[in-house]
Amino acid sequence: MSAGPETTSQSRMRDLLEHVAKQLVDDPSAVVVTEELDGEFIKLHLQVAENDVGKVIGRGGRIAKAIRALLKVVATRDGTKVNLEID
Repeated sequence: MSAGPETTSQSRMRDLLEHVAKQLVDDPSAVVVTEELDGEFIKLHLQVAENDVGKVIGRGGRIAKAIRALLKVVATRDGTKVNLEID
């Protein structure tokens, strides 16, 4: 039974990450979000065009921290843990 909510949580976080990333970059078609389970963590990988990496990370990592904070709120609400890697 626990697979249902976990899958819903994964897709909700994946959709949120994809939406936010597409709003930040110049080339939304290059945004790719993949996910994998790593123990108790849901590991999300965000890939964007090479020219857009700076826009997703932000000055001093501020935007990346904000995105991680949003994902953490969703994960905590769903009782899971999330890790974001930006490639």
